[in-house]
Amino acid sequence: MDFLVKMYGTRKPFPGELDFFKQRPEVGGMAAEDDKIILNPYSELSPVEQQAVARNEALRIYMRQNNVAPNFDLTKSQEKMFAGTEYEKDPVAAKQSILARILSNDPSAKNATLDQTLEAQKLQEQVMQMMKK
Repeated sequence: MDFLVKMYGTRKPFPGELDFFKQRPEVGGMAAEDDKIILNPYSELSPVEQQAVARNEALRIYMRQNNVAPNFDLTKSQEKMFAGTEYEKDPVAAKQSILARILSNDPSAKNATLDQTLEAQKLQEQVMQMMKK
């Protein structure tokens, strides 16, 4: 999925984004509204972990651009993980985040279900087909 990171590209956070990251150092990065990947400069993630975050965010941009609306339920553990976050009130984005976390091998996918794993595989195949074009 590194080709998606290159395709969308990364940029430095804007001042408002820096404020957000400063207040939320646990957030490794985000898929910005301009479809660029931004990483949190206040995060203590290693370079390898930052690359995984970039892959995750690239997948989220891809899903947003291609109107991918995952069709599975979140587990109780996943719902708890998203409680109090931006994802709590946006179930589509929460499900997209789970798919991206599965495909970027992020352990915070919180014991993905079979339905989630199968949907992640389907998304991966779709992305790979796009790459071949």
